[in-house]
Amino acid sequence: MRFEDVELLFTFVGGLGLFLYGMHVMADGLQKSAGNKMKKLMGILTNNRIMGVIVGALVTAIIQSSSATTVMVVGFVNAGILNLGQAVGVIMGANIGTTITSWLVSMQELGAFLNPEFYAPLLIGIGAFIMLFSKKPGKRQVGEILVGFGALFIGLSFMSGAIKPYSDAPIFAQAFTLLGSNPILGILVGAGVTALIQSSSASVGILQTLAANGVVTWNSAIYITLGQNIGTCVTALISSAGANKTAKRAAIIHFLFNTVGAVVFGVLSFLLFSFNSGFASTAINSVQISVFHTVFNVTNTLLLFPFANKLVKLSGMIIKDKAETVQAPAEDEETDLLRHLDSRILESPSFAVQNAVEEVLHMSTVAYKNVELSFEAVLDNNEEKIDEVYEHEKSIDRMAKRLSDYLIKISSLSLNDKEHTLVNHLFYSVSDIERMGDHAENIAELAKYKVNNNIQFSETARKELEGIMTYVTNGLNYAIKARQEMSMEFVEKEKEYEDLVDYIESELREKHIQRLTEHRCQPASGVVFLDVLSNLERISDHADNIAGYVKHELKK
Repeated sequence: MRFEDVELLFTFVGGLGLFLYGMHVMADGLQKSAGNKMKKLMGILTNNRIMGVIVGALVTAIIQSSSATTVMVVGFVNAGILNLGQAVGVIMGANIGTTITSWLVSMQELGAFLNPEFYAPLLIGIGAFIMLFSKKPGKRQVGEILVGFGALFIGLSFMSGAIKPYSDAPIFAQAFTLLGSNPILGILVGAGVTALIQSSSASVGILQTLAANGVVTWNSAIYITLGQNIGTCVTALISSAGANKTAKRAAIIHFLFNTVGAVVFGVLSFLLFSFNSGFASTAINSVQISVFHTVFNVTNTLLLFPFANKLVKLSGMIIKDKAETVQAPAEDEETDLLRHLDSRILESPSFAVQNAVEEVLHMSTVAYKNVELSFEAVLDNNEEKIDEVYEHEKSIDRMAKRLSDYLIKISSLSLNDKEHTLVNHLFYSVSDIERMGDHAENIAELAKYKVNNNIQFSETARKELEGIMTYVTNGLNYAIKARQEMSMEFVEKEKEYEDLVDYIESELREKHIQRLTEHRCQPASGVVFLDVLSNLERISDHADNIAGYVKHELKK
């Protein structure tokens, strides 16, 4: 091998690396910029299948990977956020969204002034300048997008330059003649390369680079592109290995959808090329590959969309339920939470953040119920409810650990400044919720002490506690609503109740001490009363902390 050959090989590898890196940086910047919009898309996911197609296309266009989108869908299905019917639409849309990259790559053939390669150095310069000197997060994200876009096309330029000296080499002609004459081999090569680099967008981009140098024939390009659409399913199939049966079916649906489309188009293409062998062996350019890639995915979606339920049914026949697990017992809240914290959702940081918000809200609701249980237990000396508080508290502690671990994983992802702040606040909120659970347990222990020592509150003390307990639960309820609705109105309402609790707690403490000094109350019941008051006030403080985090986010 000559030195020049080694140099060109290095250039090609470097160009490929720069292309993949540029795609990653661009997608990362797009995801950060679209953070809030991505959260809204999560709500749309629960609507009809057509909206699922649109969402799938939009998400894939943003994250530049249909594989990542499908893996995320597998995670959503595993978590119970999506059912299979909804997942089908998103999967179909993902295939349409992945065509964006191929059009970006083919722009280099649409004229000098439309060639991104011409603007790439300028875009990198502007983007780098913005990233280094801009203080606004939004502008820095724009800088990331520009740098990624520029790097992508410089990488393509490197690859194209490395291939160009060999465009007339017999090896290319022989290789693509072989692949074009053997549909199965062509499809297998396309599937293999895509499975290896885990991105159909990248593998199509590489094919387009070869095509731009005139070394790719129509028949070989078609078969390889069809194979690339099958190869992109591998990532989702692998990721579904540790998921439940429904999630496995989602991955199978993706495979069936792409494979059926590839087979149909493969047969039609084979017939066309058999009748027109001259056309089959002519060179194809990158724009034509983009056109075919888009036509295939859009047509495949239109053809198979009416049969979406059939695909769901077929996936159920492939991944069968065991007879004994058809009627599975209902999952408890803790198990349900663990299932929802699916690592596959981390493929899209914005979706992962929103999922974390939902699960923190879920945990806070569990803690709210436990606080109410502890109130009832201490007022009524109810031993059954005391035991329930203890069990729920153990669950809350485990939920806190799992949510904290999940939030730590999210914090290491590529997030914008608002999302970083939100994740930090969610982390603090989990701690506050866990502490509320501890105070509920303290109240249950006081209830246990009352039962064991046959202590009863006076009617006056009971009414006083019922009054402040109402304020505490109302405040906690508004704190949860503030996070759920991101509403300053609920933040302010929570603050009103927190101020009332602080005032009433101080007043009731003074009144009770007076009753003790006047011997109108037993010392043992007095100690329990004051301890309950203290725990109630602390629960209200933690609720105020949660509302305070929301207030900070709304004002930022």
